[in-house]
Amino acid sequence: MKHGKFKTISNVSLLIIGTLLLQTVVWAFYDLKIFYVMLILSLVVSGYTIFRLLNIQKHVSRVLRAVNDSINTEGSDALSRLTIPVLVVSDNDEIIWYNNALLNFLPEGTGVFGESINVIISPEDKEILEREKQANIFYNNKYFTVFETCTNVDGVAQKVYYFFDITDSVKNAQQYALSRPAVALVAIDNLDELTRDAKDSEKALIISTIEKEIENWSASSNGISRKLSTDRYMLIFEERHLQKIMEERFSVLDTVRSLNFEGRGRPTLSIGVGHNAANLRECEEFARQALDMALGRGGDQAAVKNRNNEFEFFGGVSKSVEKRSKVRARIVASAIKELIEGSDRVLLMGHRFADLDCFGAAYSLWSCVKSMGKEAHIIMDTEKNLAKTLLDRIVAQGITDVVTDGKQLLPLIDKKTMLIILDTHKPDFLESQDIYKACETVVVIDHHRKSVDHIDNAVIFYHETSASSTCEMVTELLQYMGEKTVGKLEAEALLSGIMLDTRNFVLHTGVRTFEASAFLINHGADPVQVKYMLAGNISAYRQRANIISNAEIYGDCAISENRENDEHTLIATSQAADELLNISGVNAAFVLCWKEGKINISARSLGKINVQLIMEELGGGGHRTMAACQLEVTDFEEAKTMLISAIDSYKNKNGQSVNN
Repeated sequence: MKHGKFKTISNVSLLIIGTLLLQTVVWAFYDLKIFYVMLILSLVVSGYTIFRLLNIQKHVSRVLRAVNDSINTEGSDALSRLTIPVLVVSDNDEIIWYNNALLNFLPEGTGVFGESINVIISPEDKEILEREKQANIFYNNKYFTVFETCTNVDGVAQKVYYFFDITDSVKNAQQYALSRPAVALVAIDNLDELTRDAKDSEKALIISTIEKEIENWSASSNGISRKLSTDRYMLIFEERHLQKIMEERFSVLDTVRSLNFEGRGRPTLSIGVGHNAANLRECEEFARQALDMALGRGGDQAAVKNRNNEFEFFGGVSKSVEKRSKVRARIVASAIKELIEGSDRVLLMGHRFADLDCFGAAYSLWSCVKSMGKEAHIIMDTEKNLAKTLLDRIVAQGITDVVTDGKQLLPLIDKKTMLIILDTHKPDFLESQDIYKACETVVVIDHHRKSVDHIDNAVIFYHETSASSTCEMVTELLQYMGEKTVGKLEAEALLSGIMLDTRNFVLHTGVRTFEASAFLINHGADPVQVKYMLAGNISAYRQRANIISNAEIYGDCAISENRENDEHTLIATSQAADELLNISGVNAAFVLCWKEGKINISARSLGKINVQLIMEELGGGGHRTMAACQLEVTDFEEAKTMLISAIDSYKNKNGQSVNN
């Protein structure tokens, strides 16, 4: 039985008594009055101290006798000789006994007699012990499985803890986990663009230079690499190296992006990694899904997926590379046309609070479907949308059967009903969840960067993050589906969506954007009429001016809020975010507004800052230069704090100064 702390207390008390008596004797040679006072005081203190020590010793002896009786495995001596650590605590969690084996894992020169059990077992682990009677703990650089038993003898309650050292097993398990394989699939995003019109020798140089960087990256992680095709590679390395790669935030992305091939642009990589899977085959499948996600989010980034279906993203700070080829658009157009011809009814639906890009694309496809002799309906809330100017123009021309809320269509949905989803790929953002769940044939057309919670049951998932807008994508499709269906109104509807998302051809605009716009102008689109559709009324203008005047500058970001709550709130908020980008030194703008009992944030950027990544951290999404989110909070100050935290997090992850 170990009670060293009691012995230490006794020794210290006796030392104090001895010192007091020595001082008393010394005073006898100098002053008898003080000597007598000190003598009386010394006797009183010594007597009281000895009395208390004897009482404490008797109390401890009673408790220990009770412990001996309760842990009688041939007496407590047998328990003391156990090779596993054992300790006993009283009903107030004070350690009152422990065996010799426990001394071996205590820090050298320390004792725990009389201490709280919390010095060894944390309160959190203690709760688990009380509930499950066993728990794994970490103490003094060792791992233990602890078992608890409770006894009560002669009214004395105590708990006995048995410690089994599992340090070797835990370390072996950790080493096994770190040695598990991880599979990475690497794709060169823009190899076609880099090698377009290049000589064979130049192509070979470009490819070999990029391959060398990939091979060096693989070698640095003791992995193996194999070339799968001209622009695809597979790497296999251990989990321990993946952890280091993730800590370095896939530095190979920056290394490859820094290469320059004499005016041909800079190469970028997309990487998908699968790990923590049951076997290599599952790792490869995870890697393919992660690579699809990285490509769907615009490329120049890495996505890591594990068996819990969780994704982590790294990079994604550069602009998506525009793809010049329209081969995919032609193939997708042909496939969609076949599906429409095989359907009796076609429904078109976008996100809630549909804007001109969403509704413009839907109306143009609606006209195409109607020209093919099929029943068509657009699912949209006629009151809660941001495209009323276009809707009013359509109605003014006597077309009144375009939009419905979809409720009356639910009973009519069958296997011959087709649903085309536009300008979103997230189920939670859809205008009608019921319509989506009821349809078996689903097509998605969207340009926003891919989110983890994307629609995964689409027959066709046409996703181009390099496109400026959904209207641009639909314009290209209509050239192969039915060019004659694009009249003046359809052309202006599509052009309004393009102009909205590009801020009048300023942001995210490529060659194909202008080609699509030229096609629409050739079919009667009037930019002046489109400008009228983009204009707001005086109430929205006043709100916008108020938002801009109250803006605050945080680093290179402008942050403001709109506390108005009416039919113009969302339009004024988004337009104000656009205009805040005109301030010198501002690379991104965020405007908060109140809508439907929640705080909404409209985010805009000039491209230097990826606002989609910031909005994703707050549960939203969107595009590199245009994104939004909806917070489950009602206080503007709390929402602003969350936004600033997300901005700081984004800049820290991407090596940018918070003040820039």
